[in-house]
Amino acid sequence: RGAVFAQTCLPSDTGAAASAVLDALNATDSNGTEALNATAKFVATPEGTALAYGSLVFMALLPIFFGALRSVTCSKSKVTVSGPRRLADMPETITSRDAARFPIIASCTLFGLYLFFKVFSQEYINLLLSVYFFVLGVLALSHTMSPLMSRIFPASFPNKQYQLLFTQGSGESKEEIVNYEFDTKNLVCLLISSVVGVWYLLKKHWIANNLFGLAFALNGVELLHLNNVSTGCILLGGLFIYDVFWVFGTNVMVTVAKSFEAPIKLVFPQDLLEKGLEASNFAMLGLGDIVIPGIFIALLLRFDVSLNKNSRTYFYSSFLAYIFGLGLTIFVMHTFKHAQPALLYLVPACVGFPVIIALFKGELTEMFR
Repeated sequence: RGAVFAQTCLPSDTGAAASAVLDALNATDSNGTEALNATAKFVATPEGTALAYGSLVFMALLPIFFGALRSVTCSKSKVTVSGPRRLADMPETITSRDAARFPIIASCTLFGLYLFFKVFSQEYINLLLSVYFFVLGVLALSHTMSPLMSRIFPASFPNKQYQLLFTQGSGESKEEIVNYEFDTKNLVCLLISSVVGVWYLLKKHWIANNLFGLAFALNGVELLHLNNVSTGCILLGGLFIYDVFWVFGTNVMVTVAKSFEAPIKLVFPQDLLEKGLEASNFAMLGLGDIVIPGIFIALLLRFDVSLNKNSRTYFYSSFLAYIFGLGLTIFVMHTFKHAQPALLYLVPACVGFPVIIALFKGELTEMFR
């Protein structure tokens, strides 16, 4: 799901499609955990398993919570700010038409990748993907760190402003191609992110992978906006069917998840207590399991804000529903030792809980508007 940040460097339609495709593609990377364990002949201790799954749940909650908060700020700035803006700060709106197409495009991409891994050398495919996600990861992590760096740097820090401008034509026909504004703090963020990127590229260490994965997920929740709750239901409903079919109906999803070496999933070693940071037997959670429900939860937070009641009922109810759904996914997968489509449990929980609350509060019609 690394391309969730692609909308910051590609034309809007292309970026949104690419982000959605890879988001949906990896909606069940977490499902490959038991298959990988079986291959490695490794039996995790109860402590190691609890630590791994607990850490994955915690890491999944971070980008949803903070990404949702940042999506409110992003949405407000979209309305109030005029003039040239950094492309990285522009939200991408998903319409009902986009939502209806997502499962189809995702299925074609998933099956295409499956064929690629069957026909071509896995080593060369993953080499190309590593370079691609290195560039996207550096940009995503830099954008994620930027607000934090603004608070860390002292007021006396010499923060110079820069503008990268590319135009086409001349005179009255001159057209802006790229208009990117940044400052010294942004350059520092880019430098730090590049160090992490080189670390990932050379070592493929799981910590570097997770830093990129968290950045992708947070940017996805922040910058991918559903235009209304109906669109969210269409998107989640379509990917619900997509997820169930490709996991229970075929071995395509699990095969691609095991072959795909890119920071499109969060991982945590189940043998960390035995081997430390060099541990190698991972439990996994695909970024699609975070971003797809996350953008719906972020929409509900913006709905809470629009009600002007100083209440976050719908946000917290959907957030707790996500925790419940993810916990249920892990429980079923661990109990039955079989790959599980996480959206099978996450979609009913994240949609059902807030809808029931809106029904009781008499705000269902207002929510779907």
